[in-house]
Amino acid sequence: MTIQHCTNCLMPSTRPRITFNQDGVCNACAWAEEKKTSVDWSARWQELEQMAEKFRSQDKFDVIVPVSGGKDSCYVAWNLKHKLGLHPLCVNVQPPLAYQIGTENLENFIQHGYDTIRVYPNPEIARQIAKRGLVEHGQPLMAWITAVQVAIFRIAIQFEIPLIMFGEEGETEYGGSSKLKYTPFYTVDFSRDIYLSGIDPDRYLEHYTRPELVWWLYPAREEFERANLHIAHWSYFENWDPYHNYLVAKDKFGLKERKEASISTYNNFASTDCSMFDLHTYFMYLKFGFGRCTNDVGIDIRRGALDRAQGKFLVEKIDGQFPEPYLEEYLKYFQMSREEFQAVIDKWANKDLLKKQGHHWVRNFSIP
Repeated sequence: MTIQHCTNCLMPSTRPRITFNQDGVCNACAWAEEKKTSVDWSARWQELEQMAEKFRSQDKFDVIVPVSGGKDSCYVAWNLKHKLGLHPLCVNVQPPLAYQIGTENLENFIQHGYDTIRVYPNPEIARQIAKRGLVEHGQPLMAWITAVQVAIFRIAIQFEIPLIMFGEEGETEYGGSSKLKYTPFYTVDFSRDIYLSGIDPDRYLEHYTRPELVWWLYPAREEFERANLHIAHWSYFENWDPYHNYLVAKDKFGLKERKEASISTYNNFASTDCSMFDLHTYFMYLKFGFGRCTNDVGIDIRRGALDRAQGKFLVEKIDGQFPEPYLEEYLKYFQMSREEFQAVIDKWANKDLLKKQGHHWVRNFSIP
């Protein structure tokens, strides 16, 4: 397999929906440059202020914000409340195998004065959906990713709150579909096709009833139309910078970092919610030949904190590490033996990109 790597960052052509221009620059890096030179951020902020005024309410919440207690959701919620004067309803969907630090950061965020609903989907159903996602799609976080979308929509409809504000639009920011570059809103179809990788949750009705799947089944299209939901991303309105978000969250909320760098990367402050995220990014590496470090390097190259040579050194040194410290947690959660779990890993390893050394899969290609 011939792999193209971005000439600015290190993102490979195996990333779903990524594109490259005539200079070999990926669309995430091209967008990062466009944000510096062409986007009228003051005009976009005015759009946001007009939206805030439109949805401001005198007798209920103005906007729903999905929160984890991490840097990005803290940043978005703080800005909506303190810069735009809105009254957000924050919604947290409990992730599987939550870290203690993630739980502490979420609780600390709430105690700083935010109305929050915490959703705990049926853990047994969540586990079985997650196992199906792992085995059938190589996506161990599928149950949680689905619930984050669906639960937010359902609560917005239930509370009659027409505005939802997520953090960054990852496809635009990190290399994927560029469909949302020039619009703040996305549709339910986009949610299902892109964020859920086209996996329709209705398939779970083979085993569960609709009431049992309330946090995983999208509301009916008629409900969406009646609610007239506006589903937006903050990154449309402001030049998205995860490190800046971290600094603000640390200043305003006392955000805690891990004591050491996260597995398969070099920072200690991003995605500290749950150990299942470490497995999620490992399967990304298995399927596409790039992992958490490559993604983080791309972010830091685009914001000018690393150059390409430094990024390449980091990726070659630590990308694709298996989250060994959490193996027993994974086996217990998925109710699998080591042999069964290893068989799933081997099944999803891209043999065109990786080769097996012992029990682990390593790159079988060089990074230019």
